[in-house]
Amino acid sequence: MSLSIILQQMGVICILVAIGIYLQKRGVADSLTTKNISTIVVDICNPALILASILSGNITATHRDLLIAAGLGAALYAILVALGFLLPHILRVAPDKRRFYNLMTVYTNTGFLGIPIAKAVLPSNAILYVIVVNVFYSLLFYTHGLAILGSGRADEDGNPVPVKASLRSILNPGTIMALLSLAVFWFEISLPPILANTVSYVGNATVFLSMALLGINIARSKIGTQIRDARIWAYIALRMVLVPSIVVLVMYVCRFDPAATLAMCLMAAVPVGNLPMIQAEKIGEDTTILSSAIAVTTAVSMGTITALILAFSALLL
Repeated sequence: MSLSIILQQMGVICILVAIGIYLQKRGVADSLTTKNISTIVVDICNPALILASILSGNITATHRDLLIAAGLGAALYAILVALGFLLPHILRVAPDKRRFYNLMTVYTNTGFLGIPIAKAVLPSNAILYVIVVNVFYSLLFYTHGLAILGSGRADEDGNPVPVKASLRSILNPGTIMALLSLAVFWFEISLPPILANTVSYVGNATVFLSMALLGINIARSKIGTQIRDARIWAYIALRMVLVPSIVVLVMYVCRFDPAATLAMCLMAAVPVGNLPMIQAEKIGEDTTILSSAIAVTTAVSMGTITALILAFSALLL
């Protein structure tokens, strides 16, 4: 894929985000509307996009590539879990707030934002690696992530109150569809045209809806105040620029496939995800840090992701 095409596609994404900002400014999208659309995107459209990408016939990856993707996904999250404990200390975060920065470091927006961008700007084979990373995300968040979130909670007697994981939470629509898509890929299963076309039509709605929602959320946030936080900018520099750059350089030296390298770069570069904040809200935690980080990193990510993909595409493709 040429640099001009990548730049055009990122330009399209920025326009879709701008549409969301416009809708919010016009008062078209209220809280209930965006909540319902978010549910549709997360539970229906995004999972459909995953399966549609596998069924498209554009992926030429092999079984060996899938195994490599699993190894890369495991390695990425092993590094991020370790970095989740280290980065809050580097940024000198107060001890009672470190668990939030830990979650911000490990659990970024690999699905809601990562999948549509990968579909729009990366080579076809890259989606396989993106799917695998999202499987690891779900498995880890509802185990390790909930344990980290619950590590700072205590009852009236000062005893720790952990947030419990459940099989039902792990097996959400996104995880189920990702695992199903990998099975379809592995066993080369073909769906009847009526089902395949339906999945394709539903999946195609993901990019517009997710980017428009992103714009709506940016428009609602108080970016002017939040953007003055120096610690957020340090987080962006280290987690959203340095980490993906190191990932790419290591994979380049090790001669990994360019599609795999760009996919892992994107997965390492996406902004803070919504799921930690949603879970924190459920248990009555103060979500100020998480919501501020989501707003600022999401707005900035349009520039950082574009710059990283353009720079490393020139190196790899």
